[in-house]
Amino acid sequence: MEIIPVIDLLDGQVVHAQRGDRQHYQPIQSLLCDGSEPLTISQALLELYPFDQLYIADLNAIQKRSNHQEIITNIKARYPHIQIWLDAGISRAIDLNAWQKLELNWVIGSESLRKLDDYLSLKKLCEENHVLSLDFAAQGYRGPSKLIKESAYWPDRVIAMTLSQVGSNSGPDSQILAQLINRSNGQKIYAAGGVRHIADIRQLEEVGASGALVASALHYGQITGDELNRLLNTNTV
Repeated sequence: MEIIPVIDLLDGQVVHAQRGDRQHYQPIQSLLCDGSEPLTISQALLELYPFDQLYIADLNAIQKRSNHQEIITNIKARYPHIQIWLDAGISRAIDLNAWQKLELNWVIGSESLRKLDDYLSLKKLCEENHVLSLDFAAQGYRGPSKLIKESAYWPDRVIAMTLSQVGSNSGPDSQILAQLINRSNGQKIYAAGGVRHIADIRQLEEVGASGALVASALHYGQITGDELNRLLNTNTV
């Protein structure tokens, strides 16, 4: 089971993402450290547990208004061993240009795609260094319909991103996750949105998830460093 901490960047700060309502996101108030400065938050997460992966959502880039290239470059420089999964609203080849000097795992979100061919073009450019995020809002799936129906198009890693659960402290959407796991053909499926505690992680593992993206539960002490050590080092809770 992989646990991947999430950092949401907006206007130079780490924010508390809640239910995909980006215009109302506020700076994070973490129990792990003071302030919401990205390098400080990154350090606090890695002091909690020596994660080897980090998911960064560049909310400015997703909303097509500048990006956090300098901040992400600094995080990568300070922690070169970390594999960064970057969600920057990539929908066209030109969107990759600003980031090509960094060794990143590109997150391609279905909500940013107009049609299946857009994804297939990006998939070819990114080769193995990408993750597909199948995005779900309160109204349902957001993206090209063929992309969710045909797992043959999926890469090795797929995120079940339930935006309406993000930061909600209401638990993962097990129904959507189970549907994608059943539809998959050997791909790793990662749950994103709503993880509250280790019991949720255990449940996700039982239904076949390969990992989970987690933010709020780490910052607010609902998942502790000791629990992470027991889960990830011995695979028992």
